[in-house]
Amino acid sequence: MTTPVTSTTQNPAAATSGAAASSDAMSQLSGNFNTFLTLLTSQLKNQDPTSPMDTNTFTQQLVEYSQVEQQIATNTNLKSLITQGSTQIGAYATSYLGKAVSVTNGNASLTNGAATWTYSLATAASSNTLTVTDANGKVVYSNNGEVTAGNHQFNWNGQDNNGNQLADGTYTLAVIAKASDGSAVTSQVASAGVVSEIDMTSGTPQLMIGGMKIGLGDIANVAN
Repeated sequence: MTTPVTSTTQNPAAATSGAAASSDAMSQLSGNFNTFLTLLTSQLKNQDPTSPMDTNTFTQQLVEYSQVEQQIATNTNLKSLITQGSTQIGAYATSYLGKAVSVTNGNASLTNGAATWTYSLATAASSNTLTVTDANGKVVYSNNGEVTAGNHQFNWNGQDNNGNQLADGTYTLAVIAKASDGSAVTSQVASAGVVSEIDMTSGTPQLMIGGMKIGLGDIANVAN
């Protein structure tokens, strides 16, 4: 099924809040700088000509003056670098729009009452339990899974064990396979979907697959 590609989503309020906090910090530092400069100037103007300021003290104050000035310049440059970095990451994230990606954190998007996972068993198992949990970690579905070694697919219709249809969203599949001696069988879980949107409301790009958000670091594979 083809997923419509949409543009990135940004949160103006979050951006405004971050900018305001940065502006407040810079204003405070600039205020300290101006206060220091005013005090130093007043001290020079009002010093006793017959007993001028000690040279070492004056030099130390000039060093402090220079340090505050450098800190303001450093903060300005860092702010510029952070802004550029965020822009570059956001631009990079948009390259995933319309791409089919796979994730291996166990999550999948339940969209229109359907979710699909693939899982693999390293060796044959005597028992295998598939457990689906919601975004709050609550178990909403549990059933037996395949026990043969290799890759398997699990298609879920979004209904709990009582037949109730659950809301679309992010759900997690856990595979608990055991051998005949009770030892755990190694398993891996993956899901796939098409990236339809980039969510930037948190300041960090999140890829949207249906109603599921995934970070760039969660991507295991990308296909056109």
